[in-house]
Amino acid sequence: MEKQTILIVEDDSFVMDIYQTKLSLEGFDVIAANNGMEALKKLESGECVPDLILLDIIMPYVDGLEVLKKIKANEELRKIPVILLTNLSQKEEIGQGFVLGAKDYLIKSHFTPSEVLEKIRIYLPKEEVKTEEIKN
Repeated sequence: MEKQTILIVEDDSFVMDIYQTKLSLEGFDVIAANNGMEALKKLESGECVPDLILLDIIMPYVDGLEVLKKIKANEELRKIPVILLTNLSQKEEIGQGFVLGAKDYLIKSHFTPSEVLEKIRIYLPKEEVKTEEIKN
């Protein structure tokens, strides 16, 4: 089975390290982007086509909602599930994120890396079972 890839877009290196370590240990390929501009460059160039994106809302250069808009406007990227990473006080932005197509959100200070992993597993595309295997 091929490793699933998760793109983490997060400008806080401490948070990034925690998620990157946990997800790598769980067998995921993890691609890191430190801001929205870097994430868009990787996505639009085709350098990375993740199975899921963890996307911080507040970042320098290009914020998470702007990144989300561009992802959802792109035919090849729009199906990738996006989970927003937020701080407690971002109720309005979270609402906007859902309108723009985010699947879910995580308040960074409220979730352990294990809980983040559980949430990710809900939205990751499941491996397709070949119909041949079912017939046999």
